[in-house]
Amino acid sequence: MALAKRELAGRKVHPVGLGCMNLSWAYGTPPEHDVKVKLLNQALDLGYDHLDTANIYGGGKNEELLAEAVMHRRSEFLLASKCGIVVDGAKRGVSCAPDSIEENLDASLKRLKTDHIDLFYMHRFDPKVPIADSVGAMVRAMEAGKIGAYGVSEWNAAHIREAHAVHPVAAVQPEYSLWTRNVELGVLDTCKELGIALVAFSSTGRGAFGGVLRDPSTLEEKDLRTKMPRFNAENWPKNLKVIEQLEALAKEVGVTPAQLANRWVLEQGDNCHVIPGTTSIAHMEENFHAATVDIPADAIAKAGEIVNHSTVHGHRYHDAIRPTIDTEEFEDA
Repeated sequence: MALAKRELAGRKVHPVGLGCMNLSWAYGTPPEHDVKVKLLNQALDLGYDHLDTANIYGGGKNEELLAEAVMHRRSEFLLASKCGIVVDGAKRGVSCAPDSIEENLDASLKRLKTDHIDLFYMHRFDPKVPIADSVGAMVRAMEAGKIGAYGVSEWNAAHIREAHAVHPVAAVQPEYSLWTRNVELGVLDTCKELGIALVAFSSTGRGAFGGVLRDPSTLEEKDLRTKMPRFNAENWPKNLKVIEQLEALAKEVGVTPAQLANRWVLEQGDNCHVIPGTTSIAHMEENFHAATVDIPADAIAKAGEIVNHSTVHGHRYHDAIRPTIDTEEFEDA
Protein backbone atom coordinates (compact mmCIF):
# COMPACT_ATOMS: atom_id res chain seq x y z
CA MET A 1 0.00 0.00 0.00
CA ALA A 2 1.44 3.37 -1.07
CA LEU A 3 1.84 5.96 1.68
CA ALA A 4 0.12 9.32 1.28
CA LYS A 5 1.82 12.69 1.70
CA ARG A 6 2.35 13.74 5.31
CA GLU A 7 2.21 17.00 7.24
CA LEU A 8 5.45 18.92 7.73
CA ALA A 9 5.77 22.56 8.72
CA GLY A 10 2.28 23.42 7.55
CA ARG A 11 2.26 21.61 4.23
CA LYS A 12 1.87 18.11 2.84
CA VAL A 13 5.05 16.51 1.51
CA HIS A 14 6.14 13.12 0.27
CA PRO A 15 7.19 11.04 3.30
CA VAL A 16 10.63 10.48 1.75
CA GLY A 17 12.66 13.67 1.62
CA LEU A 18 16.22 14.12 0.39
CA GLY A 19 19.03 14.61 2.87
CA CYS A 20 21.58 16.68 0.96
CA MET A 21 24.62 16.44 3.26
CA ASN A 22 26.35 13.65 1.34
CA LEU A 23 26.60 15.81 -1.77
CA SER A 24 29.10 18.11 -0.05
CA TRP A 25 30.56 16.43 3.01
CA ALA A 26 30.89 13.56 5.48
CA TYR A 27 31.01 10.31 3.49
CA GLY A 28 34.21 10.55 1.50
CA THR A 29 34.87 12.56 -1.63
CA PRO A 30 31.65 14.14 -3.00
CA PRO A 31 30.70 13.55 -6.63
CA GLU A 32 31.61 15.93 -9.43
CA HIS A 33 29.68 19.19 -9.45
CA ASP A 34 27.59 18.40 -12.52
CA VAL A 35 26.52 15.09 -10.94
CA LYS A 36 25.33 16.90 -7.81
CA VAL A 37 23.28 19.36 -9.85
CA LYS A 38 21.82 16.58 -11.96
CA LEU A 39 20.88 14.50 -8.91
CA LEU A 40 19.08 17.38 -7.22
CA ASN A 41 17.09 18.25 -10.31
CA GLN A 42 16.21 14.65 -11.07
CA ALA A 43 15.04 14.32 -7.48
CA LEU A 44 12.59 17.18 -8.02
CA ASP A 45 11.54 15.70 -11.36
CA LEU A 46 10.82 12.40 -9.63
CA GLY A 47 8.63 14.03 -7.00
CA TYR A 48 10.86 14.83 -4.04
CA ASP A 49 9.42 17.94 -2.41
CA HIS A 50 11.45 18.17 0.81
CA LEU A 51 15.17 19.03 0.71
CA ASP A 52 17.19 19.08 3.93
CA THR A 53 20.51 20.86 4.40
CA ALA A 54 22.45 22.64 7.18
CA ASN A 55 24.98 25.41 7.58
CA ILE A 56 27.77 23.01 8.62
CA TYR A 57 27.45 20.67 5.63
CA GLY A 58 30.69 21.38 3.84
CA GLY A 59 31.07 24.64 5.74
CA GLY A 60 28.14 26.22 3.90
CA LYS A 61 28.96 24.61 0.56
CA ASN A 62 25.83 22.45 0.61
CA GLU A 63 23.55 25.46 0.97
CA GLU A 64 25.43 27.17 -1.85
CA LEU A 65 24.96 24.06 -3.99
CA LEU A 66 21.20 24.12 -3.49
CA ALA A 67 21.15 27.80 -4.38
CA GLU A 68 22.86 27.17 -7.68
CA ALA A 69 21.21 23.86 -8.56
CA VAL A 70 17.54 24.18 -7.64
CA MET A 71 16.62 27.56 -6.23
CA HIS A 72 15.13 28.47 -9.61
CA ARG A 73 12.59 25.74 -8.74
CA ARG A 74 11.98 27.12 -5.24
CA SER A 75 8.19 26.67 -5.34
CA GLU A 76 8.53 22.91 -5.87
CA PHE A 77 9.96 21.94 -2.48
CA LEU A 78 9.98 22.52 1.24
CA LEU A 79 13.40 23.85 2.20
CA ALA A 80 14.87 22.88 5.58
CA SER A 81 18.18 23.99 7.05
CA LYS A 82 19.81 24.11 10.48
CA CYS A 83 21.98 26.14 12.82
CA GLY A 84 23.53 25.54 16.21
CA ILE A 85 26.64 23.44 15.63
CA VAL A 86 29.77 25.54 15.77
CA VAL A 87 32.92 24.27 14.08
CA ASP A 88 36.28 25.90 14.81
CA GLY A 89 38.99 23.90 13.08
CA ALA A 90 39.08 20.50 14.77
CA LYS A 91 36.94 21.74 17.63
CA ARG A 92 33.18 21.37 17.60
CA GLY A 93 30.65 23.01 19.90
CA VAL A 94 27.04 24.10 20.16
CA SER A 95 25.51 27.57 20.33
CA CYS A 96 21.79 28.29 20.27
CA ALA A 97 22.10 31.74 21.78
CA PRO A 98 19.59 34.17 20.20
CA ASP A 99 22.23 36.32 18.53
CA SER A 100 23.95 33.22 17.16
CA ILE A 101 20.66 31.90 15.73
CA GLU A 102 19.95 35.24 14.07
CA GLU A 103 23.47 35.55 12.65
CA ASN A 104 23.51 31.99 11.32
CA LEU A 105 20.03 32.30 9.83
CA ASP A 106 20.99 35.41 7.90
CA ALA A 107 24.14 33.69 6.64
CA SER A 108 22.12 30.65 5.51
CA LEU A 109 19.61 32.84 3.69
CA LYS A 110 22.46 34.56 1.89
CA ARG A 111 24.11 31.29 0.86
CA LEU A 112 20.78 29.82 -0.24
CA LYS A 113 19.96 33.00 -2.17
CA THR A 114 16.46 33.16 -0.75
CA ASP A 115 14.57 35.27 1.75
CA HIS A 116 12.67 32.39 3.35
CA ILE A 117 13.49 28.95 4.79
CA ASP A 118 10.40 26.82 5.37
CA LEU A 119 11.78 24.85 8.32
CA PHE A 120 14.77 25.93 10.41
CA TYR A 121 16.19 23.60 13.05
CA MET A 122 18.38 24.00 16.08
CA HIS A 123 20.84 21.27 15.12
CA ARG A 124 21.72 20.29 18.70
CA PHE A 125 20.59 21.16 22.21
CA ASP A 126 22.50 23.96 23.93
CA PRO A 127 22.42 23.52 27.74
CA LYS A 128 24.03 26.94 28.22
CA VAL A 129 21.00 28.86 26.91
CA PRO A 130 17.47 28.84 28.37
CA ILE A 131 15.14 27.07 25.95
CA ALA A 132 12.71 29.99 26.03
CA ASP A 133 15.48 32.31 24.80
CA SER A 134 16.39 30.06 21.88
CA VAL A 135 12.77 29.52 20.90
CA GLY A 136 12.16 33.25 21.21
CA ALA A 137 14.78 33.87 18.54
CA MET A 138 13.02 31.38 16.28
CA VAL A 139 9.66 33.06 16.88
CA ARG A 140 11.09 36.45 15.99
CA ALA A 141 12.49 34.96 12.78
CA MET A 142 9.03 33.61 11.97
CA GLU A 143 7.46 36.98 12.66
CA ALA A 144 10.02 38.61 10.36
CA GLY A 145 9.07 36.17 7.59
CA LYS A 146 12.55 34.66 7.43
CA ILE A 147 11.37 31.16 8.39
CA GLY A 148 8.05 29.39 8.25
CA ALA A 149 8.49 27.07 11.24
CA TYR A 150 11.18 25.81 13.57
CA GLY A 151 12.38 22.40 14.63
CA VAL A 152 14.98 20.75 16.82
CA SER A 153 17.45 17.93 16.19
CA GLU A 154 18.64 15.31 18.69
CA TRP A 155 16.73 16.80 21.64
CA ASN A 156 15.26 14.67 24.40
CA ALA A 157 11.54 14.42 25.13
CA ALA A 158 11.53 16.75 28.15
CA HIS A 159 13.34 19.52 26.27
CA ILE A 160 11.02 19.11 23.27
CA ARG A 161 8.04 19.55 25.58
CA GLU A 162 9.58 22.64 27.14
CA ALA A 163 10.20 24.22 23.75
CA HIS A 164 6.73 23.28 22.51
CA ALA A 165 5.19 25.02 25.52
CA VAL A 166 6.88 28.28 24.48
CA HIS A 167 5.89 27.94 20.80
CA PRO A 168 4.79 24.81 18.89
CA VAL A 169 7.65 22.75 17.48
CA ALA A 170 6.98 21.81 13.85
CA ALA A 171 9.50 18.98 13.53
CA VAL A 172 12.02 16.95 15.46
CA GLN A 173 14.96 15.50 13.52
CA PRO A 174 16.68 12.60 15.27
CA GLU A 175 18.65 9.67 14.01
CA TYR A 176 16.12 6.83 13.71
CA SER A 177 16.56 3.53 11.93
CA LEU A 178 16.34 -0.19 12.48
CA TRP A 179 19.60 -0.13 14.45
CA THR A 180 19.19 3.24 16.19
CA ARG A 181 16.08 3.18 18.39
CA ASN A 182 16.84 5.91 20.95
CA VAL A 183 13.72 7.91 20.04
CA GLU A 184 11.61 5.01 21.27
CA LEU A 185 12.69 5.94 24.81
CA GLY A 186 10.49 9.05 24.74
CA VAL A 187 10.83 11.25 21.67
CA LEU A 188 8.63 9.18 19.35
CA ASP A 189 5.68 9.12 21.74
CA THR A 190 6.13 12.79 22.60
CA CYS A 191 6.00 13.77 18.93
CA LYS A 192 2.87 11.70 18.37
CA GLU A 193 1.17 13.20 21.42
CA LEU A 194 2.02 16.79 20.53
CA GLY A 195 1.39 16.46 16.79
CA ILE A 196 5.02 17.05 15.83
CA ALA A 197 6.54 15.61 12.66
CA LEU A 198 9.46 13.25 13.24
CA VAL A 199 12.02 13.55 10.44
CA ALA A 200 14.45 10.63 10.65
CA PHE A 201 17.99 11.06 9.40
CA SER A 202 20.31 8.12 8.64
CA SER A 203 17.26 5.89 8.13
CA THR A 204 19.39 3.45 6.13
CA GLY A 205 21.97 3.08 8.89
CA ARG A 206 24.48 5.48 7.33
CA GLY A 207 24.53 3.28 4.26
CA ALA A 208 24.84 0.00 6.17
CA PHE A 209 21.47 -1.11 4.79
CA GLY A 210 22.22 0.01 1.24
CA GLY A 211 23.29 -3.42 0.06
CA VAL A 212 26.70 -2.15 -1.05
CA LEU A 213 29.05 -1.64 1.91
CA ARG A 214 30.93 -4.82 2.80
CA ASP A 215 34.29 -3.67 4.16
CA PRO A 216 34.44 -0.34 6.01
CA SER A 217 38.25 -0.53 6.04
CA THR A 218 38.09 0.53 2.39
CA LEU A 219 36.38 3.83 3.24
CA GLU A 220 38.30 7.06 2.83
CA GLU A 221 39.94 8.35 5.98
CA LYS A 222 37.76 11.48 5.97
CA ASP A 223 34.57 9.39 5.88
CA LEU A 224 32.79 9.92 9.22
CA ARG A 225 31.97 6.24 9.49
CA THR A 226 35.64 5.36 10.01
CA LYS A 227 35.30 6.81 13.52
CA MET A 228 31.91 5.26 14.34
CA PRO A 229 32.08 2.14 16.55
CA ARG A 230 29.53 0.16 14.54
CA PHE A 231 31.83 0.21 11.53
CA ASN A 232 35.09 -0.70 13.29
CA ALA A 233 37.01 -3.95 12.91
CA GLU A 234 35.57 -5.40 16.11
CA ASN A 235 31.87 -4.66 15.58
CA TRP A 236 31.35 -4.59 11.82
CA PRO A 237 31.72 -8.36 11.20
CA LYS A 238 29.00 -9.01 13.80
CA ASN A 239 26.76 -6.31 12.40
CA LEU A 240 27.27 -7.53 8.84
CA LYS A 241 25.83 -10.93 9.77
CA VAL A 242 22.65 -9.20 10.95
CA ILE A 243 22.56 -6.96 7.89
CA GLU A 244 22.83 -9.99 5.63
CA GLN A 245 19.69 -11.40 7.27
CA LEU A 246 17.90 -8.12 6.48
CA GLU A 247 19.10 -8.30 2.89
CA ALA A 248 17.79 -11.86 2.56
CA LEU A 249 14.39 -10.76 3.86
CA ALA A 250 14.28 -7.83 1.43
CA LYS A 251 15.14 -10.11 -1.47
CA GLU A 252 12.41 -12.54 -0.40
CA VAL A 253 9.72 -9.83 -0.62
CA GLY A 254 11.10 -8.25 -3.79
CA VAL A 255 12.47 -4.94 -2.52
CA THR A 256 15.91 -3.56 -1.74
CA PRO A 257 17.23 -3.57 1.84
CA ALA A 258 17.28 0.24 1.78
CA GLN A 259 13.61 0.33 0.82
CA LEU A 260 12.74 -2.09 3.61
CA ALA A 261 14.75 -0.06 6.13
CA ASN A 262 13.17 3.24 5.08
CA ARG A 263 9.68 1.77 5.05
CA TRP A 264 10.16 0.34 8.53
CA VAL A 265 10.75 3.85 9.88
CA LEU A 266 7.78 5.27 7.96
CA GLU A 267 5.49 2.62 9.41
CA GLN A 268 6.30 3.66 12.98
CA GLY A 269 3.77 6.49 12.79
CA ASP A 270 1.94 8.62 10.26
CA ASN A 271 3.94 11.59 11.54
CA CYS A 272 7.22 9.93 10.52
CA HIS A 273 9.33 11.07 7.57
CA VAL A 274 12.74 9.88 6.34
CA ILE A 275 15.48 11.92 4.65
CA PRO A 276 18.05 9.41 3.38
CA GLY A 277 21.01 10.97 1.62
CA THR A 278 23.01 9.58 -1.27
CA THR A 279 25.42 10.53 -4.02
CA SER A 280 23.88 7.97 -6.38
CA ILE A 281 20.98 8.85 -8.66
CA ALA A 282 19.92 5.19 -8.71
CA HIS A 283 19.85 5.04 -4.91
CA MET A 284 18.00 8.37 -4.76
CA GLU A 285 15.26 6.88 -6.93
CA GLU A 286 15.28 3.64 -4.93
CA ASN A 287 14.83 5.51 -1.64
CA PHE A 288 11.96 7.58 -3.00
CA HIS A 289 9.97 4.50 -3.96
CA ALA A 290 10.23 3.08 -0.44
CA ALA A 291 6.91 4.82 0.22
CA THR A 292 5.14 3.20 -2.73
CA VAL A 293 6.51 -0.34 -3.08
CA ASP A 294 4.31 -3.12 -1.75
CA ILE A 295 5.88 -4.64 1.39
CA PRO A 296 3.87 -7.08 3.53
CA ALA A 297 3.28 -5.95 7.11
CA ASP A 298 4.80 -9.14 8.49
CA ALA A 299 8.02 -8.47 6.56
CA ILE A 300 8.23 -4.98 8.01
CA ALA A 301 7.75 -6.39 11.50
CA LYS A 302 10.34 -9.10 10.82
CA ALA A 303 12.87 -6.47 9.76
CA GLY A 304 12.50 -4.87 13.17
CA GLU A 305 13.09 -8.21 14.85
CA ILE A 306 16.23 -8.88 12.84
CA VAL A 307 17.87 -5.47 13.33
CA ASN A 308 17.34 -3.59 16.58
CA HIS A 309 19.13 -2.26 19.64
CA SER A 310 19.62 -5.77 21.02
CA THR A 311 21.18 -7.21 17.87
CA VAL A 312 23.50 -4.36 16.91
CA HIS A 313 27.06 -4.04 18.19
CA GLY A 314 28.67 -0.71 19.02
CA HIS A 315 27.42 2.77 19.84
CA ARG A 316 26.24 5.00 17.02
CA TYR A 317 28.76 7.76 17.84
CA HIS A 318 32.35 7.87 19.03
CA ASP A 319 33.14 9.25 22.48
CA ALA A 320 33.98 12.81 21.38
CA ILE A 321 30.53 13.33 19.82
CA ARG A 322 28.35 11.59 22.38
CA PRO A 323 28.28 14.52 24.88
CA THR A 324 26.61 16.76 22.25
CA ILE A 325 23.66 14.37 21.83
CA ASP A 326 20.62 15.12 23.99
CA THR A 327 18.33 12.28 22.85
CA GLU A 328 17.76 9.63 25.51
CA GLU A 329 20.29 6.81 25.75
CA PHE A 330 19.80 3.13 26.50
CA GLU A 331 21.23 2.13 29.88
CA ASP A 332 23.66 -0.33 28.31
CA ALA A 333 24.97 2.17 25.73
